Amino acid sequence: MVLFNAATKELTAKIVYYGPGLCGKTTNLQHVYDTLPGEGRGKMLSLATQTDRTLFFDFLPIDLGTIRGMKTRVQLYTVPGQVFYDATRKLVLRGADAVVFVADSQAPALESNKESFQNLITNLKEQGTDLSKIPHVIQWNKRDTPNALPVGTLNKEINLFHVPTFEACAMRGEGVKETLTGVARLVLKSLAEKYGGGVVEEPAVMLGGAPPPPPPPAMESTKPLEVEELSAGELLEEIDEFPVDSAFSSHHAPVTAHMPQSSVVEIPVVLDRSIFNGANPVEIKLKLYIK
Repeated sequence: MVLFNAATKELTAKIVYYGPGLCGKTTNLQHVYDTLPGEGRGKMLSLATQTDRTLFFDFLPIDLGTIRGMKTRVQLYTVPGQVFYDATRKLVLRGADAVVFVADSQAPALESNKESFQNLITNLKEQGTDLSKIPHVIQWNKRDTPNALPVGTLNKEINLFHVPTFEACAMRGEGVKETLTGVARLVLKSLAEKYGGGVVEEPAVMLGGAPPPPPPPAMESTKPLEVEELSAGELLEEIDEFPVDSAFSSHHAPVTAHMPQSSVVEIPVVLDRSIFNGANPVEIKLKLYIK
């Protein structure tokens, strides 16, 4: 369930890392957190159990683009993988906009991977959500282990909805960034289709890269603007061409913003005819400066 913050012009998407115990969910988030710039991330919160941890933090990536001018903030969660923490998994999974399923590539872990994936489907159904309808990716973690199953076998047994997959070794940070970037782009595309008419304004840099340099400051001009100088007689001729507004007395006539076409400034002026009653003409000169 995406959250909107009109004050900061941000929308927040929730991504949950799901999978069996000790598959590498916490390692993924810890690596992401450690590699993010400090000013763009929130504080990491940890809820430790006897055998696992539930982690949470949010950050503002710079590569995801915007939807209708709103930046996308990402909240990352992990869930405890052990079977007896199912109630906690349901709670953390509530309102998720996307899921990363982290699978242990080792052959002995195949059954626990399948059970955990089915548990994900079941828990989402209880919340009225179909996994096939929300953005999700699968990470094949621990690809560096000698007993890792072929990717084809893992896809056949676990990837029931044929979603994007990523090979990884989270302990070394390999494939972690690619997994997060992949699911984050799916989230942004989904949110754009729901709220932005499918339009995503793409950024110029990638996740974790340096932000674009600020634009150079505009040059401050102190050169005076050239304004045409009109004599009193010319001013009266200009005034006579405009209709008199009923809101003013017969002694005052509003003058609409009128300047020569070559001028870059328009100034509304109201003149009192009584100042021109003298025998000698009155000359008015205007000079405008921009600071």
